[in-house]
Amino acid sequence: MAKEHSFDVVCKLDKQEVVNAVQQTMSETSQRYDFKGATVNIEFDQNKMNLTLTAESEFRLKSLADILEMRMAKRQIPLAAITRDKIEVSSGGSARQVYQLQTGIPIEKAREIVKLVKNLKIKVQAAIQGDQVRISGKVLDDLQLIQQKIPEAELNIHVQFVNYR
Repeated sequence: MAKEHSFDVVCKLDKQEVVNAVQQTMSETSQRYDFKGATVNIEFDQNKMNLTLTAESEFRLKSLADILEMRMAKRQIPLAAITRDKIEVSSGGSARQVYQLQTGIPIEKAREIVKLVKNLKIKVQAAIQGDQVRISGKVLDDLQLIQQKIPEAELNIHVQFVNYR
């Protein structure tokens, strides 16, 4: 009997890299002339995996978001794994925005991945295991084809392939 090969489709972010990106952003805003005297802040809730950006104006908030995204990109944090809420502007003019960081694959997206694999009519199996999807099959070329097709499917989530055996 032939050996079974498999890999997992996951989305994992390195929390420490997110913390480092936030710290670098705050350091840069304290040194930049266009943020002189401005009140800006980024709070990282590691339990909920979200960032709350606050600034005294919508313009400064957008500038803060640009710096943060640039720092995240340099630290290999995929921007596709971030869901940005709408900017909330208060009556005093201050602005707030929440960034949701994707951890794991949502169940509806996992079902889409399983459906995509089944529609390809390749002899592989896809199984949802919590917040990841395991793809297994006997032919390595089939698994590599699946790895090409999943990112092409435009699922609007960030995916990584791990545990390739």
